[in-house]
Amino acid sequence: MSVSSEHDAYRAAGVDIDAAAALVDAIRPLARRTARPGVMGGIGGFGALFDLRAAGHADPVLVATTDGVGTKLKVATAVGRHETVGIDLVAMCVNDLVVQGAEPLFFLDYFATGRLDAGVAEAVIAGIAEGCTRAGCALIGGETAEMPGMYADGDYDLAGFAVGAAARDGLLTGAEVAAGDMVLGLASDGLHSNGFSLVRRVVAALAADHAAPAPFDPARSLGEALLTPTRIYVRPALAAARGGLVRALAHITGGGLAENVPRVLPEGLGVVLDAAAWPLPPVMRWLAEAGGLAPSDLARTFNAGIGMVAVAAPDRADAAAALFAEAGETVYRIGTVVPAAEGPRVRIEGTEAAWPGARSQS
Repeated sequence: MSVSSEHDAYRAAGVDIDAAAALVDAIRPLARRTARPGVMGGIGGFGALFDLRAAGHADPVLVATTDGVGTKLKVATAVGRHETVGIDLVAMCVNDLVVQGAEPLFFLDYFATGRLDAGVAEAVIAGIAEGCTRAGCALIGGETAEMPGMYADGDYDLAGFAVGAAARDGLLTGAEVAAGDMVLGLASDGLHSNGFSLVRRVVAALAADHAAPAPFDPARSLGEALLTPTRIYVRPALAAARGGLVRALAHITGGGLAENVPRVLPEGLGVVLDAAAWPLPPVMRWLAEAGGLAPSDLARTFNAGIGMVAVAAPDRADAAAALFAEAGETVYRIGTVVPAAEGPRVRIEGTEAAWPGARSQS
């Protein structure tokens, strides 16, 4: 069999090598825009190189994270808009890095689909590059996999991988958190990238149209509003960590406030939060009312309006809040660290009054 006929046979089987090669060429300028000190070479090799010394790290501890976007991709596919899910992909990874005091250095992506649509792939990767720019890290490589038979036509999946570095004595472990510390909450931009299996279930039960105005935001379509990307907190969170203003940071993702805050608390400590201290985002209020959701759904499935939690000593809480506000974040004083009692380590008080629409739990 000739080389050309082998290539034609592979294309007939559903894999277009030429399209994949053209996509790599289209990605190169997107990746170049994310370049930062430490990047060595460009994309396209078998492996990507990064020079830690050139990035300013003489004795670093490396921190690595990986995540995806989940079934939010189904909304992107239904709406036909793919330019924001790449931002989500980066955000879900780099926000997990910075809570440990690590500076995101570089990012790699994995894009898998049944049949490569170069326009969709390029839009997704342009979003990844935008997310990297916001986070200050470099897009230095990735993989595009075309796998007919694994995915339905038009479907794709994403995974992201981020590596960061922290000074050996600058890691945030939460070990210094003490009873009486203040809990600050940085506002989310809505749903971020969690709970979309439940979101899609509510939308389907209502037979809601993604193209119609969003019931909670009539200036945008429902699909556009649901695709609001995950907020990236890297720059202010890193500044607060390096400035010694916070003792712990928690990225509020899957599991919500209830599951993520305890991950940065020493044994024997919990938090009491006041639901009246911050507003519930309109999209979550709508989901609670339309879907008959309980307060626990808002506190465990979604972020309840808080995308990042910072724990600060009482004498540094004002300075930390001021730093976040000056960086453009909306900051709320949402609670206090307390000795853990029997039961949940995160107690959210006043949800029934503050979160109208969420049904009471029996």
